[in-house]
Amino acid sequence: MKQEELLGRRSDNKCELCNATGHLKVYEVPPATGNMDDAILVCTKCLAQIEKKEELDSPHWQCLTNSMWSEVPAVQVMAWRMLNRLRNESWAAEQLDMLYLDDEKLAWAKASGDHESDSSVDLHKDCYGALLQNGDNVVLTKSLDVKGSAVNAKVGTVIRNIRLVSDNTEQIEGRIEGQLIVILTKYLRKQG
Repeated sequence: MKQEELLGRRSDNKCELCNATGHLKVYEVPPATGNMDDAILVCTKCLAQIEKKEELDSPHWQCLTNSMWSEVPAVQVMAWRMLNRLRNESWAAEQLDMLYLDDEKLAWAKASGDHESDSSVDLHKDCYGALLQNGDNVVLTKSLDVKGSAVNAKVGTVIRNIRLVSDNTEQIEGRIEGQLIVILTKYLRKQG
């Protein structure tokens, strides 16, 4: 039997964190060993926020007040991590105070380092704060000289099918007049 089917049976085909149904995915809680006990079944909303691809939605995570009592160690560890990311919220701090993890589970939970950072998520955003994704089309809000080239990109130039620079949320890659260049997000507006 596949891992996803086994996790589906264990969770009654619901997200093990928020109880949502539909569009469930297997998430191996790092550092995972490939063992089924290291994996949980989560919805796409939980997954996006766990992986810091979306801003934390505090009301959504109030579901942890129930799921933190799960008997599944991986669920307990993820509840601890997410409560730590939300620890500035009074309800999350209270739940965190009540959640007990033995030494082994606590070491696993701390292995990600999430407990040392705040809940902020670094995402690629345009000059107006709109979220940018790979493949988006953007418009320049300022004329730019392309370094090392005679190309001058004018205000209003549309750059199609951008790629996000993975290690810098203030930069994207795009083609202007056939040249692949890096552009600062503060000079872009998402199109449409």
